[in-house]
Amino acid sequence: MMPVMPPPSKKRPTLGGHERGSAAPHRTARTTGTGPGEHLPEGPIPVPDLSPVIASCTRWLLNAYPPPAGAFSRALAESQARQATALAAALRYPTPMDVQLLDLLGPGGADRLDRLTGHDPRPDDAAWRTWVDETVVSWAACFLADPALASHAHQTLATTEHHTGAGALRRLTEPGIRDTEAAVLLRHPDLLEPVAALHRSRLGERLNVEGAPTA
Repeated sequence: MMPVMPPPSKKRPTLGGHERGSAAPHRTARTTGTGPGEHLPEGPIPVPDLSPVIASCTRWLLNAYPPPAGAFSRALAESQARQATALAAALRYPTPMDVQLLDLLGPGGADRLDRLTGHDPRPDDAAWRTWVDETVVSWAACFLADPALASHAHQTLATTEHHTGAGALRRLTEPGIRDTEAAVLLRHPDLLEPVAALHRSRLGERLNVEGAPTA
């Protein structure tokens, strides 16, 4: 008598090549080939941010209009310069497409600003100075010289896709005594005028204000 063999076990239906209910292995993002050895991720393309431009423009302003000696004064001045450049950059590049074009084409650099102010950059400053945006620096100079204009610009920021990006700008729009003492040069209208005048008319158009004058 031949032994009775058990019937073959039935496998459960599978989902994506794995038994339903079993843990699937970790998946990596799928890629779409664009040619031999080239792959691009599927899905939305990450939008580069404005941080390099903001950091470089802030650094340029602090070098051109240095604060008084002391770490505290420099920290206060840097905070004001960064708020001014962040606001200016958000208005200058109001959409993700604008930011992508900036990342593709570059902002232009600080050469003209240096010639205008007589600033003599150091050789080791070359890398970050390529990310200085002349228009952003000019608009930031307008804001630093005129807190009321900065406040109006902050309200206009709500019309851009960076409406939450700049955050609170109180040191820029409502500077206290310590803020102004730390930014004697950085907020001096006469010293800022050559830089502010470069692109003031474009700022006036952007904010819909007549002339966008500095104080």
